[in-house]
Amino acid sequence: MADSIEQRHRANMNAIADVLDRQFNPPGSVRKIVFTLFIAESGKMEGGRVNYISNGQRDDMTTMVKEWLARVEGRFSQQEGRS
Repeated sequence: MADSIEQRHRANMNAIADVLDRQFNPPGSVRKIVFTLFIAESGKMEGGRVNYISNGQRDDMTTMVKEWLARVEGRFSQQEGRS
């Protein structure tokens, strides 16, 4: 599997993720809020590179993204979701 972040975006994405994590989960607190940040070049979504960073477990983030996609596509039923 390729790196989740291209080298040219790594420093910025790590800095942004650190700010988001500290804002939602202050130091010394239990992490309650997780996030995933995606970036891609405009106009290059199909077959292009998507960079991502997250503060959550991969399986949880995959579930979160799948549920979000189901919602925006009109396929989500509250009984099916785990959120």
